[in-house]
Amino acid sequence: MDLTTTLIGIGVFLALAVFCGWRGARPPNPLRGPRLAPWRPMMMACAVITLLLAAHLLTLLGMQTGGPRY
Repeated sequence: MDLTTTLIGIGVFLALAVFCGWRGARPPNPLRGPRLAPWRPMMMACAVITLLLAAHLLTLLGMQTGGPRY
């Protein structure tokens, strides 16, 4: 992926993580029934993808994110 695609991906998945965290933090409403979407695991998945894309961004910018190769 190039730099532009990586930055767009970071923005999208960061926004999704914030949205899922907000939805997961809302109190349950027993009158509407159970929640059908697992908001907390979805938030964590988006956060992990954001961190992976951030490491990819650092690699694109020339930093070495892995250890030395022998």
